[in-house]
Amino acid sequence: MAIAVEMPKLSDTMEEGVVSAWQAEEGDEVEAGDVIAQVETDKATMDLEVFDDGVLLKKVVGEGETVPLGELLVVLGDEGEDISDTLEEYGLAGGENGAAAEPDDEEESGEQEEAVETRPDAAPREESDTDDDNAGTRRAVSENGDAQAEGQAQEETREAPSGNGRIKASPLARRMAGENDIDLAGVEGSGPHGRIIKRDIEAILSGDVEAQPEEPAGDGAFERPSEAMPQPEEELYDAEPISQMRKTIAQRLAASKFTAPHFYLTVDVDAAPLMRAREQLNALAEEREEQRLSVNDLITKACAVALKSHPQVNASYLEDEGEVRRYKQVHVGIAVAVEEGLLTPVIRNADGKGLAAIAEETRDLAGQARNKELQPEDYEGATFTTSNLGMFGIEEFTAIINPPNACILAIGAVREEPVVEEGEVVPGQRMKLTLSCDHRVVDGATGAEFLQTLQGLLEEPMGMLL
Repeated sequence: MAIAVEMPKLSDTMEEGVVSAWQAEEGDEVEAGDVIAQVETDKATMDLEVFDDGVLLKKVVGEGETVPLGELLVVLGDEGEDISDTLEEYGLAGGENGAAAEPDDEEESGEQEEAVETRPDAAPREESDTDDDNAGTRRAVSENGDAQAEGQAQEETREAPSGNGRIKASPLARRMAGENDIDLAGVEGSGPHGRIIKRDIEAILSGDVEAQPEEPAGDGAFERPSEAMPQPEEELYDAEPISQMRKTIAQRLAASKFTAPHFYLTVDVDAAPLMRAREQLNALAEEREEQRLSVNDLITKACAVALKSHPQVNASYLEDEGEVRRYKQVHVGIAVAVEEGLLTPVIRNADGKGLAAIAEETRDLAGQARNKELQPEDYEGATFTTSNLGMFGIEEFTAIINPPNACILAIGAVREEPVVEEGEVVPGQRMKLTLSCDHRVVDGATGAEFLQTLQGLLEEPMGMLL
């Protein structure tokens, strides 16, 4: 019996994934637990495992293709099994021996092109054939099925978005276009390498975008410039597809900024005691050959201790559930900059961990984040988040709340400046902390009291060790 393998939900915020690499090929025998592909989610690149034994009969997507949750990826079954019924369930017409009529991204044969062109469930439309020298000719099919003259077909040839003489579109996009009489030749694809995907067809159906009619062949006066001529816009910028991580960051933070009413509280901390304590602790760590402590490690611990005393800040506003949750456990998320954006690995139960343990776990999780090796349990479930730009010399900034947290702490650089102590001007070290608060959960006085406790712990570091 054929088994359909769909795109799974690999993270709490995932809506689609990109097949970055296939680890198995058609015809391979696989067993439950085998990894058949690498899938790029919004947070990391993760292994896609199968849960059944069988032969990989068909891959229906190519590497680099964006696939929504629940869309078909591969079909497993017994060797030689007819999988046409399974493919048809997902809107893919079955070809010989159950092979999908939709050509692969990188390979397509004449037989496959013919299968697409004469597919009974597709609306009548023109298809593009590509020969070995990449000079394709279009066959215009009349109502009685006779082909027009080759010269007329050549005049009607249109360069496809892929630039190689054929239209690149996902199986679902082709089906939707056929059902709604949309000519793919007039659709601009937003997928990888200009591939037409589901959202492009949906945009046309919703009226947000209009399909561009095929341009008629003119007398030469309005011909497009040759490819050898430079295109001015190409010289002004470099364009790259939006990654899954960047899409999710944009969606989540836009929702946070425009849904949660932010307000900000800033406190200027005397950082000299904190820096002295760090120096002493690091000297002890070197003697014991343990992990050195960063300023951020000390702040993480201080935040965890302060949150235990202020559960109103260690909270979430959950509108769908109709409740405010004040958590009994303290899980501190730490924003880590990676190539494509930010990840927030979580130090769980940080209030009960020692400084050395927090330092070691933070380094380990940050390294995994930069290598895109984090698992969902590593970055889900934070009850409070910190973001530190002090290492870049940023003295003060405001951060957008990481939903569903009620607050996020923005940590500025430790700066040296003159301060007044006992009526005298002496060298000092100061550090600004800014708390972003969701006013639906945290009031001004509540946030101020939390910052007051946090400031006291940082200016008297021994208090966080008790």
